[in-house]
Amino acid sequence: MASDHKVGKVVVIMGVSGAGKSTIGDMLAKVLNCSFLDADDFHPLSNKEKMRQGIPLSEEDRIPWLEMLRDVLKENLVVGKTVVLGCSSLQKHYREILRCADAAYEHGSYASKVQFVLLDAQAEVLAGRLEKRAAEGNHFMPVTLLQSQLDLLHIDDAEGIFRVDATLSPQVIVSTIQALLLSKQAIH
Repeated sequence: MASDHKVGKVVVIMGVSGAGKSTIGDMLAKVLNCSFLDADDFHPLSNKEKMRQGIPLSEEDRIPWLEMLRDVLKENLVVGKTVVLGCSSLQKHYREILRCADAAYEHGSYASKVQFVLLDAQAEVLAGRLEKRAAEGNHFMPVTLLQSQLDLLHIDDAEGIFRVDATLSPQVIVSTIQALLLSKQAIH
C-alpha cells in the first residue's frame, strides 16, 4: 500500500550580506513550488537596530533568533512541507541549531533534512552590492559589518555544504542548486 506521507526538506541559502540569499532563495522557492522565508524578517527590532547602527550581533542576540527559525522550520518539516530559508548561518554551531529542525537529526552527523548552500563571492563583490543596496535604501546592514561577517564565516568540509559561485547569474545559480539537490537525492 502506498504511503501518503510527504517528506519535507529545508534548503538554507547561506552566506554573508550581499551574497544574494534573498534573491536566490525567492527564485529557488518559486522553482521548487514552496515557501521562501527570509531569516532577516524574524529578527527582533533590537537586532535590526543594532545592525543599522553598525554594531555586530552577539551570541545572546543570535541564538534566540536561530532557535525561533529552527522551530518554524520544524513546523514545516513535521507536515511534510519543503521550505527555502535565506539565512547567513555563518558558523557551524548556528547551522547545528537549524539542522535540529529535523527531529531525526543526530548532532554532529550532518545528515539532516536541512541542506545548506553557500553563496560564495569575494569581499569586494559583496561590498559593492551592499553599497548599491544602501544607496537605494534597500537594506539595514551597513557595509561596515561585512568584515565581521566574513570573519565569522566558517565552513567544515565534513558538513557537506554545497558551494555556489555567487557572481554567476541568478538563473545559473538556481539551476546549479537544483542540480546539486537532485544529485543529493539520487545518493540517498
